[in-house]
This record gives sequence, structure tokens and C-alpha cells, in this order.
Amino acid sequence: MWKTTMARREDQVREWYLVDASKYPLGRMAVKIALRLMGKDRPEWTPHVDTGAGVIVINASKVRLSGRKKGAKVYQRYSGYPGGRREVPFRIQIEKDPARVVRHAVRLMLPKNNLGRLMLKKLRVYPGPEHPHAAQNPKEMEIQ
Repeated sequence: MWKTTMARREDQVREWYLVDASKYPLGRMAVKIALRLMGKDRPEWTPHVDTGAGVIVINASKVRLSGRKKGAKVYQRYSGYPGGRREVPFRIQIEKDPARVVRHAVRLMLPKNNLGRLMLKKLRVYPGPEHPHAAQNPKEMEIQ
């Protein structure tokens, strides 16, 4: 008979991956990053355990969008008060905080619960090519 095993938090070994955001479109990159953070690329994936790896994104300020989205994409937030909706176009948001653009795209692809928030903590985004995570020995992550 086959024996089904469940992953445990104590048994997880974290790997780290490095992604260069200047090479890929934002959406395609965010999908692959979210799958890595969730651990769905691993055979021991378990829905209720964080089995994913850590991801470091560099060159977030050079991220690309396809089509006409660069002029049409708008980020919205709402304070909860009447008239409290704020809209920021992509071209302004990428100048102001490029890391937020990548983090936002990945966050919306993760589960909307406590486990999803834990997964998002393993994402590190940097606007330039430098990052302080050399000790983690990140592997280059290729996206098709």
C-alpha cells in the first residue's frame, strides 16, 4: 500500500532563489514567484504547511509590463473614509516605490489568510542590482 505523508514545519529546509525583474514581464514573474513561495513546485507540498522557498527579487525598478498597461494600470487604496480613495498610476508608483509594485503583484496571487502572510515574509524585493543576502547562497531562478 501507498503511505501518504504530510509535511511538518520542523522538517522544512529553506532554499533561496534570485530573480532579475528586468528580464521578465511583471505578471509572469509574479506567478512563478508565488508558486515558489507557496511550495507548489515541491513534491512534499501540503496545503496547511508553509513548504515554500525564499525569493529575492533584484532590479525591481526595471520591471516590464506588456501591451498598453504601462499607461493604463492604476494602484488603488482606500482609507475607509468618504472621499478616501487614492489612485496612483503605474508610472508614478514605479518611480516612487518599485518594490511595492512587485510585492503587490505577488501578494494578490498568494492565499488570503495567515499562511499567505507568512509566505509573503519570505519575499525580498530590491530596486537595484544589489542585495544583502549573499549568505543564503541564492540560486538563479529561470522563468519560461
